[in-house]
Amino acid sequence: MRGRHTELFSMYKRASSKDHLNVFDREEIPVHKPNVECETALSYLNMNSGEPLSDEWKDIGNPSWKRPLPHILVATLSSFLFGYHLGVVNDTLESISLDLGFNGSTMAEGLVVSTCLGGAFIGSIFSGWISDGLGRRRAFQLCALPMIIGASMSATTSGLGGMLLGRFFVGTGMGLGPPVAALYVSEVSPAFVRGTYGSFTQIATCLGLMTALLIGIPAKNVLGWWRVCFWVSAIPATLLAFLMEFSTESPHWLFKRGRIAQTEEQLERLFGASHVKSAMAEMSKSDRGDEVDVVKFSELLHGRHFRVVFIGSVLFAFQQLSGINAVFYFSSTVFRSAGVPSDIGNICIGIVNISGSVVAMILMDRLGRKLLLVWSFLGMAMAMGFQVIAASDILSGSQNLYLSVGGIMMFVLSFSLGAGPVPSLLLSEIFPSRIRAKAMAFCMAVHWVINFFVGLLFLRMLELIGPQILYTIFATFCLMAVVFVKRNVVETKGKSLQDIEIALIPAV
Repeated sequence: MRGRHTELFSMYKRASSKDHLNVFDREEIPVHKPNVECETALSYLNMNSGEPLSDEWKDIGNPSWKRPLPHILVATLSSFLFGYHLGVVNDTLESISLDLGFNGSTMAEGLVVSTCLGGAFIGSIFSGWISDGLGRRRAFQLCALPMIIGASMSATTSGLGGMLLGRFFVGTGMGLGPPVAALYVSEVSPAFVRGTYGSFTQIATCLGLMTALLIGIPAKNVLGWWRVCFWVSAIPATLLAFLMEFSTESPHWLFKRGRIAQTEEQLERLFGASHVKSAMAEMSKSDRGDEVDVVKFSELLHGRHFRVVFIGSVLFAFQQLSGINAVFYFSSTVFRSAGVPSDIGNICIGIVNISGSVVAMILMDRLGRKLLLVWSFLGMAMAMGFQVIAASDILSGSQNLYLSVGGIMMFVLSFSLGAGPVPSLLLSEIFPSRIRAKAMAFCMAVHWVINFFVGLLFLRMLELIGPQILYTIFATFCLMAVVFVKRNVVETKGKSLQDIEIALIPAV
């Protein structure tokens, strides 16, 4: 099977290259054996003229953006669940601790939150191997399963142990979902709207977070309401598992596995019959004869793939070192000091986050990824500067308070315009098809490790060095990110995944 797949890949590559087809090329095609995939592939060869096939496809135009949209919306349910489970314990933690008998134990409360992060780290590590081995659709369904089991365990538990086990199961699904969603959206989206659709995952995460906050509001007054909050999360998880059965598989994954006929079928579902030939030729550009080889972990850390994996890891590191989670954590205290109830403050932050993500969706394919990243990190650095001033004695008490609230809002808005939605989309674009899933898994693991340590050390660092120095450190990381992006990140707006791969990865 390996030999036949390699032969088919080579045939597609010749059909889409700049070399003219000749009689020797035609003789290499095994037409003497009846085979559906080979006969279909023959239709792509220009048997009557000496012009390259790509000339015939120049004026086809862009495929419809409507065809892939339903499949992308189903995939973003995993991002919605990610956001929901991040926020589900925000307003319910107090009532959970009272019902389960660990009220007053900061260690137990911290475990309820952090156990989920531990599960997410494990899920993200294995996400690449799962999505490459089983396919993107099955990976989504596998992501939904622990979320359903974990939510059910948390909703029915009568002790801390059951809650922690349930949160751990949920965490594994949270770690598996986001990298697979980023892969899937980038691989099924037309190039001209890939940035727009890539923003859907961030918007879905924000919506999930907002939903959790809104559903959790009655938890302080209604006994046992927190159990309802966990049961609610099982609904979108079940929908994800069910609807993904009717969604398309990633054509890039099918092509990499050598399933040519199925690739064509899925491309027709996504882009229409008139775009199948051009899409197949486009995918064949980056084929170097090794697509079905097993990717070793060591390949990500040295050799020709090191640069893109390094860029991806550093981008996710800067995303967390900017202090975004610390700002979310500390915002409730700031709002209470300003006389704003924490519930209202959290909802305001959620609205700003969603609004910025929608604006980013509109601008992503117009201004490009790189420009949004640069200005996003610059805005975050300025917002951290406001926090530094607010923590000083330069202004009066009320002025410092308003500046702090404004700085938080500006920081969240700046984050949602670039540093939030862009990295996962950009990484799924710059990673070559052969290592895309596993490289995303590696970078997401880096994300979760730094996320964990920032959350663990934030309050301790705040006590030791004070808010001024701590926020100055966060601002410095944001400025370092601006320099890194300007020097290392390439613009991917409007380019096919294959063209990006050819530009970034040297041939061997």
